[in-house]
Order: sequence, then structure tokens, then C-alpha cells
Amino acid sequence: MIPRVKTITAVMFPAAAIAIAIAGAASPAAAAPVSGVDTRYVDPAVRPQDDIYRHLNGRWLDTFQIPADKASYTMFTRVSDETERQLKVIVDALEAPAGERDATAQKVADLYASYMDVKRLDALGLAPVRAEFRRIDALRAKSGLAALIAHLNRGEAGAPFDLGIEQDGKESTRYAVIIGQSGLGMPDRDYYLSDQAKLAAVRAKYLAHIEKMFEMAKIPDAHGDAAAILALETSIARIQWTRVQNRDPAKTYNKVMVRDLPALMANYDWNRYFDDVGAASKVDYVIVNQPNYFTALGRLIATTPLPVWKAYFKWRVLSAAAPYLSKPFVDERFAFTGTVLQGVPANRPRWQRGLALIDGSMGEALGELYVAKYFPPQNKARIRALVDNLIAAYRGEIATLDWMSPPTRKGALAKLDKLMIKGGYPDKWRDYGTLQIRRDDLYGNIERADEFEYRRQLAKLGKPIDRSEWGMTPQTVNAYYNPLLNEIVFPAAILQPPFFNVQADDAVNYGAIGAVIGHEISHGFDDEGSQFDADGNLHDWFTPQDHAKFAAKTRALVAQYAQYEPVPGFHINGRLTLGENIADNSGLAIAYQAYQLSLAGRAAPVIDGMSGAQRFYYGWVQAWRGKTREAQKIMWLKSDPHSPAGIRGVVPIRNQSGFYKAFDVKPGDKMYLAPDRRVVIW
Repeated sequence: MIPRVKTITAVMFPAAAIAIAIAGAASPAAAAPVSGVDTRYVDPAVRPQDDIYRHLNGRWLDTFQIPADKASYTMFTRVSDETERQLKVIVDALEAPAGERDATAQKVADLYASYMDVKRLDALGLAPVRAEFRRIDALRAKSGLAALIAHLNRGEAGAPFDLGIEQDGKESTRYAVIIGQSGLGMPDRDYYLSDQAKLAAVRAKYLAHIEKMFEMAKIPDAHGDAAAILALETSIARIQWTRVQNRDPAKTYNKVMVRDLPALMANYDWNRYFDDVGAASKVDYVIVNQPNYFTALGRLIATTPLPVWKAYFKWRVLSAAAPYLSKPFVDERFAFTGTVLQGVPANRPRWQRGLALIDGSMGEALGELYVAKYFPPQNKARIRALVDNLIAAYRGEIATLDWMSPPTRKGALAKLDKLMIKGGYPDKWRDYGTLQIRRDDLYGNIERADEFEYRRQLAKLGKPIDRSEWGMTPQTVNAYYNPLLNEIVFPAAILQPPFFNVQADDAVNYGAIGAVIGHEISHGFDDEGSQFDADGNLHDWFTPQDHAKFAAKTRALVAQYAQYEPVPGFHINGRLTLGENIADNSGLAIAYQAYQLSLAGRAAPVIDGMSGAQRFYYGWVQAWRGKTREAQKIMWLKSDPHSPAGIRGVVPIRNQSGFYKAFDVKPGDKMYLAPDRRVVIW
């Protein structure tokens, strides 16, 4: 299970210790500033006052073709592609003849080699998963399901519920076992339950996909088993909480003593389960995310015949294993997960999939090699000054916000003071010494890597919280906020153009990476983050009156986004995307304030005919340039808490007063929103 995170030698410092960047400090860009704004795709027929997103990106939107192996193409994709090329250089070099090689680097090379050995994998066929099939076939009664689920929870196949180790939401100084709903083969419960024609068509193709995979695996009644599996997953979907319900951290925190679990979910051997997951002697309680789901699951176990459960678990194993088996299994799985679900015509090149495997199995080992070769030291000082100003801007805003009373301001400042900021890469690299990797055993490598990670997580129980741990690898083009640690993390790989351009004038960087980092900080104060205090405990520090004022603002934001319909019949779910929409609007507003602080009263230079404020907003707009296939849009609209890139690139700007001044936007312009319709949070 994933911790609640909001999608330099480790820069880790309390925000209270940050000083505002020194006014007039020299920077590499100061001598000969460049705008950093990519004007190649400007559509001169569209005014920025009418559609700034299409004005700056129009020619690209009209001419760019999404590559055949991608579901979408955004600036995150572009930077990820460049990062992957850099990683390939590193991994290829590990295969070159060498006298001495670090043992961990050798494991990276061997893991990659095991994935690239297609000839061996094709010869093996289904052989790697036969042991798992035999384990499932050996079940003689439902009483054995607890041991099987415990086994699957330690690996990739999954089960109707997951187990994870993370901080206790109400005792953030200790780790706890968390269990929550899982077990679906399609992206969201709506794929099973909705009567929308496009989703019904996906259901039919999913049924055919299961049947074909079972036929390829020589399972006797592939047709009947496929129908039974889809029916069972549909029953699981009916009892699951919606993604909107799962956004509430208070409702998903339910402390249950282990001895009381049978009363919550009958027909399940909880003692055997906790023995087999290795937690029996380590915990006396668990946190249950969706209690009534487990109660209903107990009934479902009782009423569903054992042969159906056995077919279901074989499907879980086969589907998870397929990318690591012979080519027919790889191709058939991609035909559904790639082409049907995402609309992607072609699979990614195998070398890219191999790098993704390393990233998921030995990510920090690869990251250590990456930052040593590709992370410029000068990025550290430049990004530090930018973050300093973001924190200063937040501090200044907290003092004047119209929706914060003095008690809430006090809590907000306490949270800001304790905010930890991690940039670039960890200060302590993960030790992979006990992980065994063999060049001739891909599936075994995956099983051993899963078990290595599971044991690493399990070992946390009873130990102090490791506040140095990262939830992303340095080569990840993303960032996150973790309320349990009250930290923001932005890996090295995102510190590249168009998000961060060390050669450019500050304006574009504040509009791009500044707004991204400001976005992550804002999660500490949004409708979810506000329920966690400065120490990461689930303790609401807002006054009821301030909650009401904040809710009034966010209701308007829900309505503002819900009007958009990226695919006919599929609107943005304003409730599901609320936290990220708050963060986009807040991060952009704070980044603009931070940019003003960076100027220290000086006038921003005009570069390429653009003012500083214009370059700032263009920095945001070009960072969200992107195109997405329809099937992928539907998947994201149903399952992703983020709004689509094109919406993110334009909607927050319409709420920013600085935008109206920078571009002289007036009533009658299509970007214009009357002041009383603008949602201003920060």
C-alpha cells in the first residue's frame, strides 16, 4: 500500500531555518538572461487574453502526434524520456568490460540483463508461474484463503485487500499495519458498475482478455472461469468505497485490535494470516481503511464457491506475471492494459520497460548512479533560493488570509515551521546487500525483490520513524507531499527544463518548478492536509468556522472544474480532483508572490518582448503542454485525482489577479472571470 502522499545532497531542513534569498544575489542567468519561454509553437491567431494555453502551445497541439507507444505526451513525458536516455547510458556502461565493479551496480546490470534475455523467457513460457498455480490448486477449503492472501500480499499479484506498513495517522512516531480494499483488474469500480457505453465496451474486452490469457495458460474451462472472475470482481467493486470517499483521512482511519478482526470480517483465519505475513508478534492492532468493505468481503468469501476463488487468484497471478513471461503473454496483456485501457497502439521499447523494472526493484541503486553523473551541483543553490522565497511567501500569506482566524494561523505557522524539504536525492542510500539477483532468472529476481522490499517494510515495526526515507527515486519526474512526515520531496530528475532551467531568468522557473513546489506545500493546508498537524498526526487544527470558510471557497472550485468535459459524457469529477485543484491554484498564487520577493523591489527585465509577469505565467502554461488519447483520458477521469494537463494549464490562471494585470485582460476577453467568480485561496 502506498503512503498518503500527494503525487543537492539531500536538502533536508526545517522551514523555520530558511532565510529569504539575499536581494540582488548573483546567479548564472543574471549576466545574460534568457526568457526560458518556448515560443516556437505560438498560435498568433489566438490572443493570450482569450486562451493563453492555445496561444502559447497552439501549433504544437495542432501538429504533434503522440508517439505510438504512449498514452499521452506531456512535458513530464518529455523530461522522463530524456532521463531514460541518460539512465540507458548508465546501464549500458555497466555491461561494458570492467575490472572491478561495485556489487550493487553489478546487481543492477544483472537484473537488466535478465529482463532483456528474451530468448530465455520465450523458451520458459508459463514455467515461472507454475509453482504459484500449484499453490492455488492445492487449496482444499476456504480456510486456506488466509494463507494464500498472506502470500500474495508479499508480492505483486495482489488480493481483495492489501497490507502495508506506514506511520500511524494518530501516533506519527510509530509505524502501524494498514489494510485496505484492493483486488480489481480494471482501473476503477466504475469500469464494472457504470452503464456508460464506453465502459461497457471495456468490460466486454476485459472478459475476452481473461479468457484468452487462460486459454494461453492451458486452463481447462477458460470461458467459464473468465465469466466467473468478472462476476466476482464486479461483486468486489460493488462493496468498495469510491475514490472520493477514500480521500477522507479521518474516515479511513479505523483502529481495530487484531483480536477483534473476526468480528469485523468473519469467514477468515486472521491468526493464520498475521502469522504468514510475519506480523503476529509485532502488532496488536491494525488501521482498517474501509471497515464495511471488510465486513462485506467476509460475506462474499462465504457465498462464493471455492473454485471461483481459485480461478480469481490464478488470474491475479497470471496478470501480474505476464509482463515478465514469454512474448505471447506480454503482447496479450499489453493489448488490454495498453491498447484497450489507454488507447496505445504499440508497447514501449523493451529497454525502457527494463529500466522501469530496475526503478521499481532497485530504484535507489540506479538513482545513486544517476545523480553522480547527471545532477549538476549548481542546481542546488539556485533551487534553494527559490524554495526560500516560496516559504517566505507562504508565511506572509498566512498572516493575512481571510479564511484563517488567529488559532488556525498559529497551527498553520507551526506546520510551516516544521515542514521538511527534500530536494534532489536521499542523504542515505538504500542497502541492497541482502538482495540476490541472477542474470538467468528474471521471475525469481522479481519475487526476491518483492520479498526484499516486503521484509524491509516489515522490519520498521517497533522501530523509530525513518524521516530520511524517500517515497520516490531521484530519477522520478514528479514531486509529492507526505502529511504523515509533513514533508515535500522533489527529486533531481524534475529539475530540468521546462520545469527548471538553470540558464533562464527566474520568472519562468518560478512559474514552473516554483508553482510545482508551491503546489506540494499547499497540500499541508488543503481539505485533507488540514487534518494533519505539524507532527503528522491526524489532528484537526482548523477552527470549525475556518473550515466553513475554506469549504465555501472550495465548493466554488469544485463547480469550476466540474463544468469541463474532456471526453463527451465524461466530466471532471470536481470532488475527486479537489485537493490537486486547490494545490494548482494555491501553488501558482504563492509562486507569483515568491517571484515578486525574488525581485526585491527591482523591476523585472523585459526579455524577448515579455515582461517578468508574462514570462512567469508562460512558464506555467508551457509546463502543462500535453496531449492525451481518449481511452487514457477516460481512465484518468475515473481514477486520477489530477485534472487533465490542458485544464491545469489554463483554469488556475483565470483565478490569478496577477494574470489580468500582466496581460491586460478585460471583460469580454474569453479568459476573463469576474472578480466575484474567481476562487482565491492564497
